[in-house]
This record gives sequence, structure tokens and C-alpha cells, in this order.
Amino acid sequence: MGWTLGRYFFFRYVSITFWFFLGLLALVFLIDFTELSGRTTGLPGFTYGIAFAISALRMPMIMLQTVPFVGLFSAMATLVSLNRRYELVIARSAGVSAWQFLFPCCVGALMFGVLSVAIINPIAAHGFSWSEQMENDLRAGKSNAVTTNVTPWLRQKTESGDTIIGARAILNQGLEMADAVFFILDPQGNIAERKDAAKAFLRDGYWELQDVKVFKGGNIQALASDKVPTNLKPEFVQERLARPETIPFYELPRKIEVARSFGLKANAFAMQFDSLVALPFLLVAMTLIAATVSMRFARMGQSATMILGGVVAGFLLYVVSVLVKAFGVAGFVPTVVAAWVPVVVAMFFGVTFLLYKEDG
Repeated sequence: MGWTLGRYFFFRYVSITFWFFLGLLALVFLIDFTELSGRTTGLPGFTYGIAFAISALRMPMIMLQTVPFVGLFSAMATLVSLNRRYELVIARSAGVSAWQFLFPCCVGALMFGVLSVAIINPIAAHGFSWSEQMENDLRAGKSNAVTTNVTPWLRQKTESGDTIIGARAILNQGLEMADAVFFILDPQGNIAERKDAAKAFLRDGYWELQDVKVFKGGNIQALASDKVPTNLKPEFVQERLARPETIPFYELPRKIEVARSFGLKANAFAMQFDSLVALPFLLVAMTLIAATVSMRFARMGQSATMILGGVVAGFLLYVVSVLVKAFGVAGFVPTVVAAWVPVVVAMFFGVTFLLYKEDG
């Protein structure tokens, strides 16, 4: 296959992927903006401009989750459109094999995956953190008196005693908490004091609390600021509380290394890193799955059943990837194995099917 034909297939795939991604982005943004406005419209300080900004900042993170489906559907749309215009039929009659005209699509899928990891992921991580901060500012003070919806609790041990810590929202990659609650225990393990803070920041050796209400001995005292001693390190708090998706790809190796130096497993961060490394090849696997469907179109005409089969196969691959990823985070299997097994299995399936159908 000549360079001109290969370049034509490549840019056809890129064009369809771009428009598909853009259309899905507009649809997801409309849904998210509507849902967010409905949840926050009654909060003090709400404006549609703020809701628009929050939704816009969240879009890269949401779209990053849809990248495998974009890769699948854009590959299917590319091959189906080429079949409808008989371009694949003419190419095959001229001696161009399926492997030759699939190669530009696979290269496009690989580049799309690299772009998602190298550019979209860091933007998504920072944008999502900013959106959480903006949304939290809207909700500030709404649940300061009694914190009922908390994240997983932390228990710290210091010379002064144990403290149980929870919060409504975790910000700044786990180093800041909103609507935080601190239960300070006595040596017998009973609650001696409770501190509710609108904001809590992890500093070197202590938690800095702002806008605090202290409950002790039946009395309530309001303080502008307060401190709670701690020996927790930022790496420990981040490993326990921060969402791996909020850590940019380039920072994950360092955070994994530092967390493990403190004796932490850091499986969640390692799983996120290995999944991002495998993402470009997952898109290639999605392209091969799309090809297993499209090859029969050229011979038997377009079949809704075959299209549905390709969609179901792509969704099954994604579900298996998420399931195996959960095993990796839990530590049942190595994170590298959990990230790469679905990709390798899908590639073997696609290659085997195409070898059987195309090369006998």
C-alpha cells in the first residue's frame, strides 16, 4: 500500500475521531452542566457562570474516562464509512490486505492514546482539583455544624493521644479537607473533645484548622483557628485519601516511590500509572475489535447485528478492564498484570480473528 493511500486512511480516522470526541464532549458538558446547576442552584453565591466554569474544568476528567469508547466507535465509524463508499472494496481488489489498511488506523489509535496520557491527563487532574475547590467554596458552611457525609476515616496516634479524622470533601490531593471533624480520644479510648472545622490543612507536624467549633464537656466554643498535632506525612495522607485520578501522570512515579519508602503499598497509584501506560495499546485493541466487525461488511453488507456485536465486545473489554483493575488496587494481582492482561487478550482475540478470516 502506497504512502498516499495510507495517509488517506490515517487522516480519515483522525478526522472521524476528532469530530466524535468533540460531539461527545458537547453532549457530556450539556448533561453535566444541567445536573450541576440543579444541585447547586440554591446555594449562596451560585451563578450560572460559576456552574459553567466548574463543568468546563471537569470535562477533561470525564472525557478521559470515555477515551476507550471513543477509540472503539471512531474505528468502527471509520471502517464502516469506508465500506459504504466501497473504498475498502477497491483497495482490497487492488491487492491491499486488511493488515495494510488497518495499520494507519492502529497508528492513529496509538497516537490518540499517547495524546490522552501526555496532555489530557495532566489537564484533567489539575482541572478536576480546581473544580472540586470551586464547588466546595459554593458549599462552604452548609454542613459545618454537623458533618454527616464523610470520606474514609483516618486515625492518627500522637504522644497526646489518638485522633480520628474525617471530612466531607478531600481537596488538593489529600492535603486539604473541607468540613472536617476531629474526634480527640482520651487514654481510655473515649471521646474527650470534638473539633469541627470549615477547612483543615496538613502542615509540618500539625493540622491547621480554620473556622472551628470545639465541643468539650457540654460546652461549645467558636475559634477562628486552631491546631491539632500530627505525625502524619503528606505521602501517607495522599495515599489514603487522594483520588489517583487527581494525580498527573508525570507525578505518579515519584509519589509511588515516596509512598513505598514509608512502607505503604501505593497500589491505587501504581494501578493508575500502569493503566495509563497501557491506555494507548488498549485503543489499538479496540481498533482490532472494530476490525473484526467491519471485515464482514465488505463481503456481506452492513449488518446491525454485527455492529451490535462489536459494541458489546468493546463494552465487555472495558468492564473486564475495570474489574481486573479493582483486583490490582486490592493487591490480589500485580498492578502491571492487571493493566496489561485485558489489552493482551483483546489484541490476541482481534489478531486471531483477522488471521482466520483474512488469511485462512
